[in-house]
Amino acid sequence: MPRDLIVWQLCDSAFPAGALAHSNGLEAAWQAGEVVGTDGLDLWARANLGQAAAAAVPLASAAWSEPDALPTLDAWYDAFLLNHVANRASRVQGQAFLMACERAFDTQPIQRVAAVVREGRLAAHWALVLGATGRALGLSRRQTCRLLLFLSLRGAVSSAVRLGIVGPLEGQKLQHRLAVTLNDLVRRHVGTPVESVAQTAPLVDLLQGTQDRLYSRLFIS
Repeated sequence: MPRDLIVWQLCDSAFPAGALAHSNGLEAAWQAGEVVGTDGLDLWARANLGQAAAAAVPLASAAWSEPDALPTLDAWYDAFLLNHVANRASRVQGQAFLMACERAFDTQPIQRVAAVVREGRLAAHWALVLGATGRALGLSRRQTCRLLLFLSLRGAVSSAVRLGIVGPLEGQKLQHRLAVTLNDLVRRHVGTPVESVAQTAPLVDLLQGTQDRLYSRLFIS
């Protein structure tokens, strides 16, 4: 199968990876008054993308390059994600994504990734699972990392639309505008060593940590 068709399938909102249940902190930020309208969403989306690029892209890249190191990388990332909401969301999305890939593609390389996760009882954080499955599906390292950031951006836009922060067309305009930023971030961080991952948006991280205390909420994270 052409690799671009696999990328399109993984990007499809119908792919049952559970991402639609998560706003990655946007709902908490919106309820706290930190995100207002299109301009506020633009600033938040840029901060969120920068955070994903600095913290998750190097791990996805490492998992793609060294799938045998998945247990070590998973334990390392689990220790890095101190925010309990972000940690839980990463685990849930990673496990759901792996299960969806296993059922949808059912290839030997995917089965090997799933076996490593199950036998090692790994947390299966999303960035790492995406990196390992991307390689198993024949995607390039840069394609895999670009997919990770695209799914993060698409999730932010989708969450904003469902929360009523922006309309669907405004959301799509924002997503298109940030595509260049996304590509630049992948180019900058795809070769970043795991030891250099960083927290670049502490306010986003702090606000996401309040998700469990919201009086009413639409998303899990």
